[in-house]
Amino acid sequence: MKKEEPIIIYTDEKNYRMHQLKTVEPYFAAVVRGDKTFEVRKFDRDYQIGDFLDLVHYNPETNQLGKRVTRRITYMLTDQPYVPEGYVILGMVDDVIAIPF
Repeated sequence: MKKEEPIIIYTDEKNYRMHQLKTVEPYFAAVVRGDKTFEVRKFDRDYQIGDFLDLVHYNPETNQLGKRVTRRITYMLTDQPYVPEGYVILGMVDDVIAIPF
């Protein structure tokens, strides 16, 4: 399956990307509730602090996409041995106007 190119979001300060990611239950609901403020993903994209995650509810049994939520990346952890090689932990907030430092 071909990966979609991220959408570029233009601001006064910097150009941020929007990365669309499929998210299954129970993780999607935990993000919506605010209980889960991080994503563990393969580091196969050019994620950057300040980029947006377009998390789309995905049902693998029916291959259907559903609701979506947007979060902003505020932290990235790739240090081994805490994170396996080729993976990243993305800290995120639901305040899409947050300014990265």
